[in-house]
Amino acid sequence: MNIKAQFGQIFETELLSEIEEKATLIRAKEGEIILNAGQIIRVVPLIVSGLVKIMRAGENGKELLLYYLGGGNICVMAVTCCMERHPSEISVIAEEETELLAIPVDLMDAWMMKYVTWKSFILRSIRVRMNELVNTIDQVAFQKLDERLILYLKEKARITGSPLIRVSHEQIAQELATSRVVISRLLKILEDNKKLLLYRNEIRLLDSL
Repeated sequence: MNIKAQFGQIFETELLSEIEEKATLIRAKEGEIILNAGQIIRVVPLIVSGLVKIMRAGENGKELLLYYLGGGNICVMAVTCCMERHPSEISVIAEEETELLAIPVDLMDAWMMKYVTWKSFILRSIRVRMNELVNTIDQVAFQKLDERLILYLKEKARITGSPLIRVSHEQIAQELATSRVVISRLLKILEDNKKLLLYRNEIRLLDSL
């Protein structure tokens, strides 16, 4: 992989050379767990291509989708955990076939001090992810489940670039921390209202949504 072609507009030449020398390229298949909650973080994933989802597990065992990460992004929650030497508080799962660079955690502090572009990249990523987390909290606290479901479907379509979403009712329920029965009922109402079309493990959003 040509690291400079992927990140040449973001990082200076010296940093690109270090990434090329010290990071390990990993390819994850759809559904593969890249990082488990509770795991000691030894490398931080920098996404090159594809898509991953960041999940947070509650005490009741249910998981909640926090946000997605596409190419050119880094998992800042893994960064903050590793810099404080805490076990991971989130899970990172490949939503589709994904390529990522595994950066050793020992380089995080050094690069923050050494490279202005890396520091700016990390701080900007934290700000963006914090905004997404606040939006997630707002949705859970202030919006009805049917509204959250519509936002979830729209976000899926946006990040995949297609109105046809490959997802099961069970997966949606897990990511929204509810039950499959409730999700199936809400999806059927949306279909009856001509907002979408339901297929086996696929949902096509219509313009009326």
